[in-house]
Amino acid sequence: MTIAAVVEVLEDLAPPSYQESYDNAGLIIGSAQQECTGILCTLDATEEVILEAKAQGCNMVVAHHPIVFSGLKKINGKNYVEKAVITAIKNDIAIYAIHTNLDNLLTGVNGKMADKLGLVNRKVLQMKENNLMKLYVYVPEEHAEEVRAAIFKAGGGEIGEYSECSFNLNGTGTFKAGEGTDPFVGEPGKRHEEAEVKIEIIFPSFRLRKIIKAMTDVHPYEEVAYDVIPLGNYFAEVGSGLTGELPEAMDEIEFLKLLKSQFNLTVVKHTPLLNKKIKKIALCGGAGSFLIKNAVSAGMDCYITGDVKYHEFFDANSKMVIADIGHYESEQFTVELLYDVLQSKFPTFAVLKSGVITNPVNYFT
Repeated sequence: MTIAAVVEVLEDLAPPSYQESYDNAGLIIGSAQQECTGILCTLDATEEVILEAKAQGCNMVVAHHPIVFSGLKKINGKNYVEKAVITAIKNDIAIYAIHTNLDNLLTGVNGKMADKLGLVNRKVLQMKENNLMKLYVYVPEEHAEEVRAAIFKAGGGEIGEYSECSFNLNGTGTFKAGEGTDPFVGEPGKRHEEAEVKIEIIFPSFRLRKIIKAMTDVHPYEEVAYDVIPLGNYFAEVGSGLTGELPEAMDEIEFLKLLKSQFNLTVVKHTPLLNKKIKKIALCGGAGSFLIKNAVSAGMDCYITGDVKYHEFFDANSKMVIADIGHYESEQFTVELLYDVLQSKFPTFAVLKSGVITNPVNYFT
């Protein structure tokens, strides 16, 4: 199996187009054509993790955080990033990062956090724009179902919990085939009228090539007439943060105890308690203070994230509780998520979870 096969699974899970503009997700070190001997899942691809991969016989590390986030002008081992890069290259170990594209999935990093708390009625807190497109294609009536089915199979027509969504309009198409053509219907040099169906289907933009290929492969026409239009619509399943509800409302202290237990926390930093029940929860793995105002506007009782600065705690404005559980602590179960996905796809292949605790923050209690 090649590293490319692993990359294909990861990018099907979290398409690169879902990452933020500042991010550096993807294959950072190594060749996609290289044979893969084993996969080690981790939060951070530090030098210690690279050496662990070598010891375990794994030549691919799949990390949440990109070890190279901004450009490297020199690689001489003066910091932890350069040391990890040097060690990976020396030992022929590939590094793949799946970062904000996994953060931006409803079932990604935040979904794993929500699993630990048993949240129901989950939704994206801040939906992402410009990730949907619409295909218009004109098909002879008797071939419309075959073309629709091919597009659906390629991932078109999915809207929330609904699948195989399309709009179909019957009409008459006209064309005149030129010399040297081999038209499916009609004759070269003569204008032809054909009863056609105009099919409209929405799809995620990252599936564009796959859908166009699936559609053209089964379409009967020699030259297929179709349009692809980018949409400004929000994508309900893609974006920052997550909202959900506890099955039953809890007292604030009891909820903080639950949070501490489920995330193995030493401490929880939080705003003043409001003496009310906690039921509506918003959360964001990693550094999520940019969503505090969104959580307030959404009427949340508590917002869980990491890396909240002193003045940002004031933004709760006595309307909800902010609980800062730490960056690493909020994302720690991402390793489980990656392991589960890869293990299910490659059940007979060596997929391992790193035993290295890469958290650089410690607490004296």
